[in-house]
Amino acid sequence: MQKLKNLLVGVALVALPFSAALRAPIAHAAPDLTSNLEGVNSEADLGSEDLTATIGKLIAALLSVLGVIFLLLIIWAGFTWMTAQGDPKKVDKAKDILITSVVGLIILLSAYAISTFVITQLSDATSG
Repeated sequence: MQKLKNLLVGVALVALPFSAALRAPIAHAAPDLTSNLEGVNSEADLGSEDLTATIGKLIAALLSVLGVIFLLLIIWAGFTWMTAQGDPKKVDKAKDILITSVVGLIILLSAYAISTFVITQLSDATSG
């Protein structure tokens, strides 16, 4: 029962920062669908950037978070290796963490390169 309580509290604490994103703006029905878009845009505070710039910012934020996770994994693997005290199981565990972290970093950089290429090509194609 205590584990369930701790799990629920943990989920609530993790979900708390995202609760503001769930607040949807109120859109009022209008006979002309485009007449109310300015009001909805100002109420939702969406900005006036194009879609490619918004997607680029989202990808950059996601890649930044993943980069921080990579750094934490490298620090954790180094700490595990340094505190192994010659235990081969702990050293192997640290090596596994390092290898999977580096593979993850390679995938992360590949995803960044691919997304940058695709967004650049889309931007060039749509801007004429």
